[in-house]
Amino acid sequence: MDILSITDLELAGKKVLVRVDYNVPINASGKITDDSRILASLPTIHYILKRGGKAILIAHLGRPKGIVEKLRLKPIVERLATLTNYRVTYIPETIGNTVQNEIGNLKNGECLVLENVRFHPGEIQNNMDFARQLAKLGDIYINDAFGTAHRAHASTEGITCFLPERAAGFLMEKELRYLSDAINYPQRNFVVLLGGAKVSDKIATTLRFIEIADALIIGGGMAYTFLASRGESIGKSLVEKSQLKTAEAVLKRAEFLKKPILLPIDHIVVPHPANESLARVVSKIPDGLMGVDIGPETRNRFSEAIGRAKTILWNGPMGIFEKPTFLKGTSIIANEVATATKRGTISIIGGGDTAAAIKILGIGGDMSHISTGGGASLELLEGQKLPGILALKKIGKTQ
Repeated sequence: MDILSITDLELAGKKVLVRVDYNVPINASGKITDDSRILASLPTIHYILKRGGKAILIAHLGRPKGIVEKLRLKPIVERLATLTNYRVTYIPETIGNTVQNEIGNLKNGECLVLENVRFHPGEIQNNMDFARQLAKLGDIYINDAFGTAHRAHASTEGITCFLPERAAGFLMEKELRYLSDAINYPQRNFVVLLGGAKVSDKIATTLRFIEIADALIIGGGMAYTFLASRGESIGKSLVEKSQLKTAEAVLKRAEFLKKPILLPIDHIVVPHPANESLARVVSKIPDGLMGVDIGPETRNRFSEAIGRAKTILWNGPMGIFEKPTFLKGTSIIANEVATATKRGTISIIGGGDTAAAIKILGIGGDMSHISTGGGASLELLEGQKLPGILALKKIGKTQ
C-alpha cells in the first residue's frame, strides 16, 4: 500500500502525535493483566524519542460514555513509564489550553500521554472540530494502533484531514505486512484454522479463504453449525440456525473447488459448561449434551494438517478455553502450530480470544506474529478497506 513509514519522516524537534492501542484488560484492583499492547507500542515510541522528537500519545480504554473514573489512563501510563527510560508525562485531559501548554513544555526526547480520547463524544462521532483540535497538538501524525484501524474515529481518520505529514508506526507496518502477505503471497501449503463461537462473526473470512487457502480447519463453537448443516447430531451444542444455509453453501463451494474442510470427528461433551467433572468423549453428540472442545481423534487429524502447512493463519480457539478442562484441544493445536513455526512455517495468530489463549499457554514467543487487533484483523482478512489505513494513504512527505 502507498503508505509512508515512520522512518520516512524527519522527527527531530517535531511534535509527533501517535495513535496507540492501549485498550488493555484491567482488573477490579486497577492492575493491568495483559500489557502486550503496551509492549508492542515501544519500538515506535523509542524511535521517535531517540531521534529527538516529542511523542504525544493518543489512546482509548473501554467504551465510556463521558468521563468514567475507572477508565482513566493513569495505570497505563504508570506501566508505560516502567517500560522505558524516557520521561513520560500524563495529563488527565485530551484537548484545550492546558494540554497545549503541557505540550509546549515538552523537551525533545520526552513523551506525554493524553487522557482517554473516548471521554470526548467527538471521538466516536468522528467530529471534524474535535479532530481539528487534536491535530493542533502536533506536527506529524503516526498511526500505530492497528486494533482501531477498522474504526473511522476522529483520532484514526478525521485527524488526517488536518495533518499532511502522516505515516504508519512499526506495529502497524508489521500487522499489514504479515496479514497482507498471508492473503496475497502465502507460502503453500496454506492452512487456515478457524474457531470461536459464531459462524456469523467469521463467515466473510470463511468465504474468502475457501478461494485462496489450500485447506480449512474449523473447530470451536462455529463447527457445530457446519455439522448441523450436514444433518449430523449436535445435541444442544451452540448452533446459529440463521447460518445453516450459509454453512451448507460453504461446504458445497469447497467440494466444487476440491478444497478440504476439516471438521471435528469427535467431541468433548458435558450437560452444561459448569459440569466439568462430567466431561466425556463421543463421536456423535446425543441429545442433552453439548460440545465444549474437540476430541482426541480430531486433535490428531487437525495436527496432521498443520504439520503439512507452510503458512498457518489461526483465528478462534477450539473450545471453551477459559475452563482448564476444555483447554486441551486449543492447547494441543497451539503447540502443533508452535512446533511447525520452529520448522520454518509462518504462523499468524488473530487477536482476541486466540491471542488470549496463546498467552495463557505461554507460547506466544514461538509464533511468527500475534495480531493486536481482533476485529481489525478479521476485516482486513475479509478484504475490507480499513478507514484508519486508508487515511494514511493521503500523504505529504517531508521535504
